[in-house]
Amino acid sequence: MSESSEPAGFPTQEQQPPGLTEPMSPVPDHGEHSYVGHGRMTGLRAMITGGDSGIGRAVAIAYAREGADVVIVHLPEEQPDADETLRWVERAGRDGFSIAADLRSVEACRSVIAAAVEQLGGLDVLVNNAGFHYTRDGRGTIDGLEPELVERVIHTNLTAALWLTQAALPHLDPGACIINTSSIQAYAPSGHMIDYAGTKAAINAITAALAEQLGPRGIRVNAVAPGPIWTPLQPATRSADEVSSFGTSSPLGRAGQPAEVAPAYVYLASPLEASYVSGSIVGVTGGLPTF
Repeated sequence: MSESSEPAGFPTQEQQPPGLTEPMSPVPDHGEHSYVGHGRMTGLRAMITGGDSGIGRAVAIAYAREGADVVIVHLPEEQPDADETLRWVERAGRDGFSIAADLRSVEACRSVIAAAVEQLGGLDVLVNNAGFHYTRDGRGTIDGLEPELVERVIHTNLTAALWLTQAALPHLDPGACIINTSSIQAYAPSGHMIDYAGTKAAINAITAALAEQLGPRGIRVNAVAPGPIWTPLQPATRSADEVSSFGTSSPLGRAGQPAEVAPAYVYLASPLEASYVSGSIVGVTGGLPTF
């Protein structure tokens, strides 16, 4: 796992969206060799969107080592990363399944929930983690916005979370939980990420509203707000120059690794530690303020 003494920044590099793990330099740390489970989620069944790589892979590995069976959802072109994630889940002695789907339609969201419930035999934890942005060539600024990209950002980041949650609710019993992925962009939006920042601010609002609405059913709803985290999304959507300085403006002076975010998702999913936590946004930002 990264330490504060490691050099900041990354070698210049670019990929095409959605990006894959293996070509990255350095390859992110998902906790493969460091995360140790303590039985916090024994017997639970979790579905993680965007679970093939980055934060989603780190969460899948951590959940499996905490005793949960896991379904990950990913785009079809991300199958190589999904297969690697499942290998780590299975090495932890848990059942792992993958579903290839584009979550930008309500039909796809309903379909993946039905498939996850069938594969797992039920559902206890829903992690709405799939996300997209595109800042290369100025296409995240107001002048550079393109309808197709904006719609992809909104439907991937925001509406998918709504439809997945709606479809999952009939399968969630008291004690279940929903965890959304927000962002530091919800609190300190960058001018070149206007559409992405807007969806993440909306995720915060949805998290609070759902926590109020679903509390009487015994279902907890929280979110994690990561700061700059080294995932395939970064070289796939940023320019090489942006990548080279990615994360260096955080107070810790570096980007975080997916393995450094996953414990927040474990905490929020754990019925042992977070049974009275709902409506919260947990920041994992390297010191960037979430207020």
